[in-house]
Amino acid sequence: MPTLPWTVPNIPPERTEAHVFASRFETRTLWGALKFLARTPGVWQQVRKAPGAYGASLKAALMRRTFWTLSAWESPAALKAFARSGTHAPTARGLGPQMRDAKFATWTVTTDDLPLDWSDALRRL
Repeated sequence: MPTLPWTVPNIPPERTEAHVFASRFETRTLWGALKFLARTPGVWQQVRKAPGAYGASLKAALMRRTFWTLSAWESPAALKAFARSGTHAPTARGLGPQMRDAKFATWTVTTDDLPLDWSDALRRL
């Protein structure tokens, strides 16, 4: 699966702080990776409508059973509201048993630094 390009649900104000969230998920099995992949479109649709989302992208290495997310948010509260609602919440709970490893990183940037650079995110993870 190719990288889903940086999508901008809400145009951020200039020279404002943005809260970045990056994740890396590795599934236990290829079947788990296929389940992750199958649930991606629903979560992606939620991201595209999420209040406070300034941008998001997803990378996938299906045969390596590994997925990475990178997103920028208006606030930690906006990210938390997204994660605990809509399609994301039951998807995350349902995929939990499929996960072998998960890593997360957060940091802040200014909105002038958007879109985010994958190389920086991968280094932080």
